[in-house]
Amino acid sequence: MMINQSLTAKRILLNACLLITISAVLSCASVAFGQSDYEARRQRAFDLYQQQNFAAAIPLLEDLVKTKSDDSSVWEALGWSTMVVARSINDPIQRKQARERANQAFLRAKELGDDSNLLRSALEAMAGPDPADLKFSKTQEADAAMRGGEEAYSRGDLDAALAKYKRALELDPSLYHAAVFAGDMEFKKGHNSTDPQYRSDAFDRAGTWFAKAIAIDANRETAYRYWGDALDAQGKTNKARDKFVEAIIAEPYSRNPYAGLSQWAERHKVQLGHPRIDIPTNVTSSKPGEINITIDDLMLKGKDDGSSAWLMYSIVRANWMDKKDGGRSEKFAKAYPNEQAYRHSLAEEMDALRLVIESVQTQTKEKQAKTLTPSLQNLMKLNSAGLIEAYILFARPDQGIARDYAAFRKDNRDKLKRYWLEVVILH
Repeated sequence: MMINQSLTAKRILLNACLLITISAVLSCASVAFGQSDYEARRQRAFDLYQQQNFAAAIPLLEDLVKTKSDDSSVWEALGWSTMVVARSINDPIQRKQARERANQAFLRAKELGDDSNLLRSALEAMAGPDPADLKFSKTQEADAAMRGGEEAYSRGDLDAALAKYKRALELDPSLYHAAVFAGDMEFKKGHNSTDPQYRSDAFDRAGTWFAKAIAIDANRETAYRYWGDALDAQGKTNKARDKFVEAIIAEPYSRNPYAGLSQWAERHKVQLGHPRIDIPTNVTSSKPGEINITIDDLMLKGKDDGSSAWLMYSIVRANWMDKKDGGRSEKFAKAYPNEQAYRHSLAEEMDALRLVIESVQTQTKEKQAKTLTPSLQNLMKLNSAGLIEAYILFARPDQGIARDYAAFRKDNRDKLKRYWLEVVILH
């Protein structure tokens, strides 16, 4: 995962976020008649930046920070431009020096009060390995074509970059990044155009490339998210939403896929939210056979709201934990015969919640529960929809539960998608 994220660091951060940042920056940069020399130079620098001609933008941005050292937007743009161009520098010493200059620009922007998610992601990327030290492909010619595409991209020559990425995919048909980057070039060409038909056609071509990337690896998020950007730019709002959801399904435990859906929701004034389920009890174990159960006092005060059902949650989970002799419990061993050490799991959480649901159903049937707490109401709704596993995997994962995600996704992709479309995206 780290290799993949490092290889695509600039696009993971630039594609979904850069256009928004550029828009905001240009808004700030717009000036009335009679603008100062600094403002005119600033506008020119950001024009080049918006055109992805980072190599040409750098000297202008460097000149701007010498003139005015407290413009955080200029420092951030300088950092991004330098980081992208560094990717195409062959000499390792010069490339390292360029990356350090990029990092210093990002740090200066932070010092000036820039606390955006984009800047935090940039600093995070800079703290990781240099993508240039990693190979795109084991096929030497394909790797060289990719690097040629990166060099052309840093100069803003999108057509040359596209040709290189196409060639790389021909040389290595399993090269996910080649298809994604080719689609990225078509997307950027469409974004830069003012001709409606050309824009639409370019976004369609981008989608074709992203579909090729997904065919190579359906469990990586980047192509879905980029495709969502292209569809949204065409006004295909619901199709874009679906791609952003599929990005999350592909890689739910990394930060990047959530950016696409969050920004889509913000643009279209849509609220997002997991159902709130507060579990008023907890189970811990400091050593085998020693289990500690904590219970909220409200559960024990004889309310007729179904709260006593949560007692089943603690009891069930305790039965999944290691026995006194250190051996695995029967429940865990049966569910995970190939695992030698206990962990909190999807199966355990489902077993515990299933018994809570059964207790609520019994209380309701026997009229012991006249009303249900909001948490229990939400739990029962999820149960009726068959979406409790999806809720656990997306809203309540820990390190142990997350290990069950890939196996569940294999046969339940539609159910995971339904959870987002029917539950999280509030209509």
